[in-house]
Amino acid sequence: MTTVLNTLNQPDADARIAALRGLHDTDSASLTNPPLGEEVNNHVHTIYSFSPYSPTEVAAAARMSGLPAVGSVDHDSISAADELHRAARIIGLGATSGFELRVSWADTPFADRRLNSPDATGASYVVVHGVPRQSRSAAETVLQPVREARRRRNAEQVTRLNQEIARIGLEPLSYAGDVEPLSEAARGGTVTERHILFALAKRMVETFGRGPALIRALQDRLELPVSAKQAEQLSDPDNPHYLYDVLGVMKAELVPRFYREPEAEECIPLERVIRCAHELGAIMAYPYLGDITESPTGDKKAARFEDNYIEELFPFLREAGFHAVTYMPPRNSKRQLLRVQELCRRYEMMEISGVDINSSRQVFTCPEVLEPEFRHLVDATWALIAHEELASRELRYGLFHPDSPARRHPVRRRIDAYAAIGRSLDLHRPESFRFDETTLHHYVTESEDTPV
Repeated sequence: MTTVLNTLNQPDADARIAALRGLHDTDSASLTNPPLGEEVNNHVHTIYSFSPYSPTEVAAAARMSGLPAVGSVDHDSISAADELHRAARIIGLGATSGFELRVSWADTPFADRRLNSPDATGASYVVVHGVPRQSRSAAETVLQPVREARRRRNAEQVTRLNQEIARIGLEPLSYAGDVEPLSEAARGGTVTERHILFALAKRMVETFGRGPALIRALQDRLELPVSAKQAEQLSDPDNPHYLYDVLGVMKAELVPRFYREPEAEECIPLERVIRCAHELGAIMAYPYLGDITESPTGDKKAARFEDNYIEELFPFLREAGFHAVTYMPPRNSKRQLLRVQELCRRYEMMEISGVDINSSRQVFTCPEVLEPEFRHLVDATWALIAHEELASRELRYGLFHPDSPARRHPVRRRIDAYAAIGRSLDLHRPESFRFDETTLHHYVTESEDTPV
């Protein structure tokens, strides 16, 4: 996989798309040899937030992992969408795109609760899934000021981090010279705390090299815990994931030392984001985090989140205008997720799955979705793909649009119908699917014969 992805590692989107098309035309076996399974992943980050993968590489890596469909979700950015969909068409992959934001819950009953944001109370991440093509520019109008506010905060955070690292003899980091160049900020991407840590990881490796001296610097100078597994990874000078593993050591304990809370311009009110998602014709989703005992990416501390008040949270989500709950099956216990599923059924909310991919060490597959309790998440992905395609023709054809011809049907029926449509698309040319209200009525009627 690495060799193929290196072929696609070009400096701009058009060059990456051209490289993928050339590879597909001359050596399609390198992309299509793995048999397609049913696993799906709707929460892959790209270089437009923090990730080693461009949108083209996301499409290729998903296909080479046997995924028939993939979704991109970037923090504060929708810039991956066009490239991901172009790449997906070349290789016949289902694709969906959206963005992730941190929002303020200050004007809600949960203003003093810790939701799904590890660093704050009264704030949470939300995901806006399935943004129709014609709504991307409107989404960018909302997201660009958020990125600008985050840029100002990031510059301050780098200044604070420099005070922390000065005591161990490291040269200070420059936000403009060391951090921002690691991002796609100039092309509509955002800069995250992970970019700051990645710049520091590079500086640490340049200063201490790979191996024991670096491990000692992390433990003794920065006073960070390094597990036996992490020490083993950092002792291997040929480790291809080295910088990501250094970042993993630093993430949980170092960020609180330089972290600064976002201002109102960056952490905008929940009500405004919900209204925006509805106007875009997108699907507004709450990412369930739940109490954490062990992080799948190894960079989050054990902590308690929504589980103690989840019975209060769900009716609020439904009333506020959320359409869906998204969760990561490997992150939580089956008991936690069965409880979430029951609440989703009770409050007529869609379930969307995905595994947060932002490191080269992670895999794209998610075998948990093939377990009996989670197989409906595969249907939800195909419904999400159909939603995005149909809403891109007319917003009212979206899965949750108030003027949808299917609005009188229960959510589960609509999901089944849209999933059938998603699977019927020619993924090389999804626009070729002939669709009108009669077609939708046919698929909804067919879904009524399927047991729920």
